Amino acid sequence: MKNLLLSFLLIFLFSCGLATIRPKEEMSLAAAAFLAAKEVNAASMAPTLYRKAETYLLKAKSSYRKKYFNKAKQYAILCRKFSEKAEFTAIRKAAMEQ
Repeated sequence: MKNLLLSFLLIFLFSCGLATIRPKEEMSLAAAAFLAAKEVNAASMAPTLYRKAETYLLKAKSSYRKKYFNKAKQYAILCRKFSEKAEFTAIRKAAMEQ
């Protein structure tokens, strides 16, 4: 009985890891947001936000490769957030200079 219960518990725990959904959409959106920030020259106009976005994108890619999909999703969301802020800041600063 104990072996059966232990077997069931192990199967349940391993199946949870297999059911994790890959964060493909979040990764794509993060990469697109980062490229958009790069195109408006956010590296020089909003360097702090741009570097944070870059760091989170690298962490997301690394976590995804290691199959830590929950962490990859969190990092991708943070990357997108900081990329969008950097892009907005860069556009605003460029408009103020003109």
